[in-house]
Amino acid sequence: MNAKAAGVERRARLSGRLVVATHNAGKLWEIRELLRPYRVEAVGAAELNLDEPEETGATFRDNAALKAEAAARVSGIVALADDSGLCVDALDGAPGIYSARWAGGGKDFGAAMGRVEREIRALGAPPPWRASFVSVLALAWPHGALETFEGRLDGTLVFPPRGTAGFGYDPIFRPDGHERAFGEMSSEMKHGIPADGSLALSHRARAFQKLARARL
Repeated sequence: MNAKAAGVERRARLSGRLVVATHNAGKLWEIRELLRPYRVEAVGAAELNLDEPEETGATFRDNAALKAEAAARVSGIVALADDSGLCVDALDGAPGIYSARWAGGGKDFGAAMGRVEREIRALGAPPPWRASFVSVLALAWPHGALETFEGRLDGTLVFPPRGTAGFGYDPIFRPDGHERAFGEMSSEMKHGIPADGSLALSHRARAFQKLARARL
């Protein structure tokens, strides 16, 4: 990318059509909810028949970037991708970037949450079981420009799982300062962006706040 293009991208605000590089219906819904107040049309990767690239990166940023860049390159429009996961202290950060893969091809997060509990208890680690949710959002332009934004939320794990709201590992994650797990919280509570500019609750909303300040 030449210097002129770089300058344009530094000043550009997102508008119009944006492809969200995910086939995860829950994640697509959350990102659409975050984008709702802005003049941006979010189109899912499946709607454009885009394949899911293999996630070969070693970090959340790596995987978010490769998904966004692949979608932007094929679709010809700006792409937004998220890579996120649950990082459990007692498991040395696992499942981390493999959070979705722990759920298997059938996306069985009930089984994935059961695996987290079994592995923690097998280690004999006493509660509280500290964990973090991490999200990296990547914006990619068709000509190669890329930006990333990271959000993190610390909390503890609770078993058995609580609530049916959200998706993924939400029912076993209780954020610091709250009595309820994510699985017991409304989307508005989790992802609402405070009008006073204070920090949002969820990891994805925190990453989105940084993106919004830069691009929306």
